[in-house]
Amino acid sequence: MFDIPSYSSFKKIEAVNKGWSDDKKYYIETDDGRKLLLRLSDISQYERKKNDFEIMKKAASLNVPMSLPVDFGVCDNNISVYQLLTWVEGEDAETVLPDLSDIEQYNLGIQSGKALELIHSIPAPSSQEDWETRFTRKMNYKIKKYKECGIRFKGDELVIEHIERNKYLLNNRPQSLQHGDYHIGNMIVLKDQKIHIIDWNRMDYGDPWEEFNRIVWSATVSPHFASGQLHAYFNGNPPDEFFKLLALYISSNTLSSIYWAIPFGQSEIDTMMKQSQDILSWYDNMSSYIPSWYIKTSN
Repeated sequence: MFDIPSYSSFKKIEAVNKGWSDDKKYYIETDDGRKLLLRLSDISQYERKKNDFEIMKKAASLNVPMSLPVDFGVCDNNISVYQLLTWVEGEDAETVLPDLSDIEQYNLGIQSGKALELIHSIPAPSSQEDWETRFTRKMNYKIKKYKECGIRFKGDELVIEHIERNKYLLNNRPQSLQHGDYHIGNMIVLKDQKIHIIDWNRMDYGDPWEEFNRIVWSATVSPHFASGQLHAYFNGNPPDEFFKLLALYISSNTLSSIYWAIPFGQSEIDTMMKQSQDILSWYDNMSSYIPSWYIKTSN
């Protein structure tokens, strides 16, 4: 990192070990008092990281509350790509939420829903593959990989049947930018109770409603937060079509979460196995398409 143009202004550099990304991350303090996040990636990621940086600039221009892009380039004698972003000072939403009142949780959910609406206002490129074709292929792959992985959860046949019965819902879905990992683990709550979105390294384009597949993490910790997110995004209660698609997307993710967890050890497997049972409970063994945690609004 010594050849980053602003390196001489770095007075404090601390490794950041949180998260699942392969990027090397550092907390930076500069001579002029700025707090930054430095992400280093292999040079083979150059085009992807450059594109991510440009999209982040576009999202920032829409006033999405987020870690702001500062600088991008090549370093370490051309073997690394770097992104410099503003550091978001606060606490992880997943840590903060359980200590807040229901209304405070709900209000943070409202903020997250409004932020997601802004993100989804950025359209997908016209060259993007048809969503039904792409996601059907993805679901078929997940079913195959799950069946081959050697670990099965109770009720998995109900989830697989639900996917097969509801694939038709993918027809004619629009596509937009997706954050790619939108849940309370990637949200920071500031001292003034404002929420900021971090970890933009999984961005993609797809059905904007698929983005809610990670809401399971938010709903597990705070149904009020998760419900508030939906109320803000849809300006009221979501339509039935949304809930039907959400059940399909969550079903697909439930299968892939099992084999995804295997390399990370028994603790992650146990977490995903428990989540599979929570999901089956929320959806009454897939006989309902509205999850039991959802709190309707009368507005």
